[in-house]
Amino acid sequence: VQLQASGGGLVQAGGSPRLSCVASGRAFRSYVMGWFRQAPGKEREFVAASNWSGGSTPYANSVKGRFTISRDSDRNTVYLQMNSLKPEDTAVYYCAAAQRIVVKTIGDDYDYWGRGTQVTVSS
Repeated sequence: VQLQASGGGLVQAGGSPRLSCVASGRAFRSYVMGWFRQAPGKEREFVAASNWSGGSTPYANSVKGRFTISRDSDRNTVYLQMNSLKPEDTAVYYCAAAQRIVVKTIGDDYDYWGRGTQVTVSS
């Protein structure tokens, strides 16, 4: 499985960009998909994830109510809609895929990773 994330860039605080992650492979429909981020000098952290149906979508407390994860199985794509961005949301955002049924929030439980897309929020 190969993952390609896009949609990052320089955004003003309060902005609402949407990240996309396109996955190769026919098994996308069954994968748990997640978004993680890593800010400079910090460890990678969980942002959001979705099970195959979109019925289970946990979020990190820091983004709950502002970010929304969704997926389009016809396009093999998972999205992260980010609203009300803050400077502390600045990070490289990674999408990841896990061959699991139960949604996971720990990076080590994911099998495939994309290269990441930089999101920089200016104040």
